[in-house]
Amino acid sequence: MSRIGRLPVAIPAGVTVNVTPDNVVTVKGPKGELVRKMHNDITISVEDNSVIVTRSSDNKDHRALHGLTRALINNMVTGVHEGYQKTLELVGVGYRAQLKGTELILNLGYSHPIEIKAIDGIKFEVPEATKVLVKGISKELVGEVAAVIRSKRKPEPYKGKGIRYQGEYIRRKEGKTGK
Repeated sequence: MSRIGRLPVAIPAGVTVNVTPDNVVTVKGPKGELVRKMHNDITISVEDNSVIVTRSSDNKDHRALHGLTRALINNMVTGVHEGYQKTLELVGVGYRAQLKGTELILNLGYSHPIEIKAIDGIKFEVPEATKVLVKGISKELVGEVAAVIRSKRKPEPYKGKGIRYQGEYIRRKEGKTGK
């Protein structure tokens, strides 16, 4: 039995979970609504304020889907109840971020500013000029948007300049040595 898959997903107050017969899971909460189609070989049921995920057999694919399905449902419940957030830090001279409406404008040492539009379900915040918060209810979407922003100027190993996740460790290299 999957250690993660066998754990029930607790449903907090204010959150509702609906499962249709064709395994479409709908989670509604105070922050919004998420809908996801799950694999048909996994059985999902809502009992006593919790979601129970079971598999039909001990097939290798079913064992893998068991834990995955439970984790996805747990992330949906957490997202509509609390939400997700990724913090990015801009390190480098002149590197800064600003908000223009819902659009994020980054100055990263290029000849032009980089503009990133907020997609549905994502909100940007800039508490400082060198810090960007990516917020949303979908863990997958928040992580993807944060990765796209980070890819605009990845941290380099010599001076450590670039966009990094908060708390990310950048392995530094020694530069050239003179004679």
